[in-house]
Amino acid sequence: MAIRNVVTEGDEILRKRCREVGEVTDRIKMTMQDMLETMREQYGVGIAAPQVGIMRRMFIAEPEPGRVYFMINPEMLEQSGSQIDDEGCLSVPGMIGTVERPEKIKIKAMDLDGVEQVYDFEGFDARVMCHEYDHLEGILYIDKAENIRSVEEDFEE
Repeated sequence: MAIRNVVTEGDEILRKRCREVGEVTDRIKMTMQDMLETMREQYGVGIAAPQVGIMRRMFIAEPEPGRVYFMINPEMLEQSGSQIDDEGCLSVPGMIGTVERPEKIKIKAMDLDGVEQVYDFEGFDARVMCHEYDHLEGILYIDKAENIRSVEEDFEE
């Protein structure tokens, strides 16, 4: 496994819609493991393929330590409710903003074994999945956020 470089805002790759993964190959599995290691190294709770320069529809989410979801070709099936909270992003370092997201979602994706799974998420888990899913569409949280500010400003209050 290897730590990958995280692409930051300003790089056009973050603004493009990703292509589907044809099949879950050993290379895809290795890339996902690299992404997991990179995300953990950066203290993130999620990372999407375009954030490491790969234009494929896949992301990893770890909403709490040890509970990892590998999402390949995810498809949002349902969204309901609303929640508003602060978010940050490994691709927008040092900044946070307040974002409205669905309270509950249903998402379908292939796992690392290429098996299709359907998941129901709510609260923080739903927020993480929506944030990462947006990356696959070329959307950054700052496109939806209000009150974007530096992390330092938040600690000074």
